Amino acid sequence: MEAYGESPRPEPMNALLEQPATPSSGHTIASIRISHHRLPLEPPCPARWDTRNRVHFDATIVRVRTDSGLEGWGSGDLMVGFAGHEALFVGQDALAIERHHRVLSHIDFHYGRCWPLDLALWDLAGKITGQPCWRLLGGLSSRVRVYASSGTLREPAALAEQAERYLAQGFRAMKIRFRRGDWREDIRALEAVRARIGQRLELMVDCNQGWRMPWDTEAPWSLKDALAVARELEHLRVFWMEEPLHRGDHAGMKALRQATEVRIAGGEMTRQLHELRDLITTGSIDVLQPDAALVGGITGLRLVAGLADAPFLEYAYDPPEWTLERRDFIMTEPLKADAHGWLHLSDAPGMGYALDERALTATSL
Repeated sequence: MEAYGESPRPEPMNALLEQPATPSSGHTIASIRISHHRLPLEPPCPARWDTRNRVHFDATIVRVRTDSGLEGWGSGDLMVGFAGHEALFVGQDALAIERHHRVLSHIDFHYGRCWPLDLALWDLAGKITGQPCWRLLGGLSSRVRVYASSGTLREPAALAEQAERYLAQGFRAMKIRFRRGDWREDIRALEAVRARIGQRLELMVDCNQGWRMPWDTEAPWSLKDALAVARELEHLRVFWMEEPLHRGDHAGMKALRQATEVRIAGGEMTRQLHELRDLITTGSIDVLQPDAALVGGITGLRLVAGLADAPFLEYAYDPPEWTLERRDFIMTEPLKADAHGWLHLSDAPGMGYALDERALTATSL
């Protein structure tokens, strides 16, 4: 004779709410402070993704402070939509980063992008644990290869001279911006660089077709436009072709990728994990380029990192218009690549940089 036991009752829908709380780290979020800063630029910076010359650089700083006196810093988007949500974080365990990330994802859906707070929380986590963030994330190495990312359009000879300067400073790769109005002019500038430096630099090209500034109504390239450019880039042995089509044109990028030997890169302004995943699973892209300040902070970025390996880190640097001092004006020391094109990661707890309080005071809005 068989015995029949009572079937276990299913857990209620709100079972997660009934789970015991995770033990506290002993560091509670006491305050979140946001400030905005503006560095005037003279001369202006003619960034090629913007049809208007940049007359200032803006920065938003997020500070998360604990009841134990530690403070984490992050920067990125303007934190529009965050006001009024401070109570969702204040009083919570500072190390409950996954919990905070979920709340930020809900704020993202309903109000605005506030991912700099996630960056600040990771900086804080490193300071609480006494570890650099790259080690907390299980980093393989304490250094990463960078490429010099130019931002301005120069005449072919001047661009070739800039490439030689990058070589002399130890860089092993350089990214060149397109959008001179006619892509054939862009190719001529690229040819001048290749003729001057040969194969001593890996060359990448940013076509700047994936998105536009609000006032820029120019249409992106068609697939046939992009393919014509790709054919020229093949001859010039370009390492990758970045944003050759609109960011949402997955079918076009897939067709382009299948038709050319040049790697297709993109995803910098893509903000949702499923969209980045789709770029891979649809075979639309070779090189994924997520931005931590846009794709969910470090918490979101580490999910993307599980889908791709990174051969290079972008290093925005194109003097005299785009200097390290202008780029990193909020920091006491700019991030500097070494004489061999490597960026060495700090062993200091957290993100490894310090805010320049005098510069922040002088540029406060």
